[in-house]
Amino acid sequence: MLTVQHSPVVDQLVVAYKSNPRIYIEGCAMRMASSSSTLAANLRTSITRLPSIHRSPSCIPARSQLFIPKPLACSLIRPRRVSGIGANPKKFDCRAKFSMAEKRQGKVDVFDSEESLSVSLAKYTADLSEKFAKERGAFTVVLSGGSLINSLRKLVEAPYIDSVDWSKWHIFWVDERVVPKDHEDSNYKLAYDGFLCKVPITTGNVYAINDALSAEAAADDYETCLKHLVKIKTVDLSEASGFPKFDLMLLGMGPDGHVASLFPGHPLVHESKQWVTSIKDSPKPPPERITFTFPVINSSANIALVVAGAGKAHAVNVALGSGQNSDSLLPVQMVSPEGELTWFLDSGAASKL
Repeated sequence: MLTVQHSPVVDQLVVAYKSNPRIYIEGCAMRMASSSSTLAANLRTSITRLPSIHRSPSCIPARSQLFIPKPLACSLIRPRRVSGIGANPKKFDCRAKFSMAEKRQGKVDVFDSEESLSVSLAKYTADLSEKFAKERGAFTVVLSGGSLINSLRKLVEAPYIDSVDWSKWHIFWVDERVVPKDHEDSNYKLAYDGFLCKVPITTGNVYAINDALSAEAAADDYETCLKHLVKIKTVDLSEASGFPKFDLMLLGMGPDGHVASLFPGHPLVHESKQWVTSIKDSPKPPPERITFTFPVINSSANIALVVAGAGKAHAVNVALGSGQNSDSLLPVQMVSPEGELTWFLDSGAASKL
């Protein structure tokens, strides 16, 4: 049985749900754009209600009367068919050199260019989408920020824009900056502008944080959302760990080896109970963020670590090669899913291996 950590925010959520579950679920499902005042012209909203209540919720405190924005209107981009560049990347086995990595080092694919990396990443993601849509009737995908979104660009081109069953996708964020959704630092805005606006994913299946809350309250809110989605089986639950088990987690990595908003030497890398937590002293601005914890990250069925650029070569060498870190394990070395781990590296990122 799932337990929810008590806090004023969670208590408010529980009261709201008990008082009117139908309005609560309907209202939660479309928070993606409603908590931000504006997101340029393409995020202007009009008042409507969801057509049904079976959409998965993005749980925010219910109000006396909830107004739901209609799905975002975006034209689909259908560029010319791409070639199979990079279909046969260089592959090699890496053996674990650190205790945290002994369980599963994963598969490492090195590509001649970031372009060919993106082609392969699109096929990898589309294949998993087809697999989980057939097996579960849903495909839960966790995004990160940074250059990862740009590496997904081939998914919005032929053949995937037409062949992928986008209605089965459910989108989450491994971390988010506590800023308005139209802010340049928002991971939501980055994903919307570069990916979500170009694919027909159901708006109610996109779960953004509530940017009207404080960092701590937003983390509590997002965790409560995840627990609800696990309860209604939209998100799978790991029998091994008891944490949510996402079908695919797409992670980037910073030059310092950080993943999500889990930074080298920060106490949050050792958080073992919470699903989602907040950080107010991020060494990389903006300082206030929310982030999945390692137990959630490592419960994933599949993790793709997507790393491009020579500026990240040292951290890659520490994680996969003979390089050493003077202090302690880098956060990226602590990525060890119970499922499959695949590294997507361009030649620059792999240059020190």
